[in-house]
Amino acid sequence: MDSNRVLGVLLGLSCGDALGRPVEFESAEQIKAEHGRLDQMIGYGTWNQPAGTTTDDTEQALCIARSLVEQGEFDPTDVADRFVAWYDSGPFDIGGMTRRSLTRLSRGSTWEEAGQEVWEASSEGMNAGNGSVMRCPPLAIPYADDWGALVEVSRQSSQITHADPRCTWGCAVLNLTIAGLLDDADAPLEEALDYVDSDAPDELTDALAPISRGESIDSLETSGYVVHSLQTALHDALYEETLEDAIVTSVNRGGDTDTIGAIAGAVAGARFGVAQLPDHWLSAIDEVDELHSLSEQLISIV
Repeated sequence: MDSNRVLGVLLGLSCGDALGRPVEFESAEQIKAEHGRLDQMIGYGTWNQPAGTTTDDTEQALCIARSLVEQGEFDPTDVADRFVAWYDSGPFDIGGMTRRSLTRLSRGSTWEEAGQEVWEASSEGMNAGNGSVMRCPPLAIPYADDWGALVEVSRQSSQITHADPRCTWGCAVLNLTIAGLLDDADAPLEEALDYVDSDAPDELTDALAPISRGESIDSLETSGYVVHSLQTALHDALYEETLEDAIVTSVNRGGDTDTIGAIAGAVAGARFGVAQLPDHWLSAIDEVDELHSLSEQLISIV
């Protein structure tokens, strides 16, 4: 397995997260008026944090990666415990479904129950956010060569907080796409969709199928809805010409910039490798050294 691409997954995710964090919730027009084309790590803005600060996207991905390394496999109970400990640390950014699920976990629900209970209590439009797809890419590394297991662990990792099938299967499709890229697949998204076939919700697969075929999309949405986030991030990650362009393009679309940037960064990182990330981005991110170490250890699990 190419260590350059593996590291690209983890650092691409964190760079997309950090670049998008200060303009989260702004429109494309607002970003353009304030920054032109945002391609530098800037401070403050949304969440009022220093340049290079990552959010819950990277922090939860780290929880999964650390657990994989320490347990030697995906252990959903251990990951859930790490999520709760992270939540108890008082993060400045956390999604609504994640917060409600982790609250239930802290009160005694099991990982199988917490996300399911929150999903069943949530109305349509509030029940299929992107909070699990943004953190799941570390799973694609140790399970890259076992697609059956990768689908299972990806869906379980989502179930902890996001039990909607669009979320659980969204994690599976995203990680299969990353695994395909790590294996030099010619059509990674198309192969991922073929693998999940009719098991995944039509709403998800119908939105991603045109991208898998290289068709143009009239409008790409940037909301926190999991289908929108995956459609936009995969479009930019698979069709921009460099890793940097994939992240910059996705972030400058506005909306849920940190998460769409993180997803695009993880996928494009698997496509191009870490060498395409600008040094001035990496030097701004505190987690870079740990992500280097984790990537090496995740490869050793394989």
